[in-house]
Amino acid sequence: MTRLSVNINKVALLRNSRGGNNPDLIQVAKDCERFGAQGITVHPRPDERHVRYSDLAPLKAVVSTEFNVEGYPSQKFMDTVLEVKPHQVTLVPDKPQQLTSDHGWDTLDEADFLREIVGELKRAGIRVSLFIDPALSMIEAAAKTDADRIELYTEGYAANYTQNAEKALAPYIKAAELAHELGLGVNAGHDLNLENLAYLKQHLPHVDEVSIGHALISDALYFGLENVIPMYLRKLE
Repeated sequence: MTRLSVNINKVALLRNSRGGNNPDLIQVAKDCERFGAQGITVHPRPDERHVRYSDLAPLKAVVSTEFNVEGYPSQKFMDTVLEVKPHQVTLVPDKPQQLTSDHGWDTLDEADFLREIVGELKRAGIRVSLFIDPALSMIEAAAKTDADRIELYTEGYAANYTQNAEKALAPYIKAAELAHELGLGVNAGHDLNLENLAYLKQHLPHVDEVSIGHALISDALYFGLENVIPMYLRKLE
């Protein structure tokens, strides 16, 4: 089974735009689970333009499925997640002012750094995933960091899906197969939506979890959150 983790960053962005607590991020997380989400993902950034570091503890207190926190392992990020102890931390190589994640780790050049960070998180009992491009050399090196999983950065697949879905997914299939052989769990995320998710599910092996935020929240504007989460879950059947 491939689990659906709903990224609620865009809900926090809407909340922050007016300075109050509408929509209520904590209630939205609870409702996402009630509507069928099998995990909640957030990605606090240094400028806290959407999810704030202060949101993490209240979210951990209410999330009953899986709480996944993404981010670059700055000192503030590490201090917060080691205190909150989410079920999973997904490490991403984002620069401080980056609009959105747009590349995976260079697990060869940054092997020592990642090994240290992964070890610190795992000693705290947190499962660790590394955001990775579908490059076999990077996946081989990721396995040597002692990470538990990788998250395949699927923007390349999504961007080319309508032109040639088979060709677009081919490097991801090889990447997932290698990761599985090396004992790594496989997550996937970025630009997945109602159009391209079913094909990915049907053809990409060993996927434990997909993390979807922007498209799902955008679809909820038309279909409603209560309806759209089951729509995504059906794509994963």
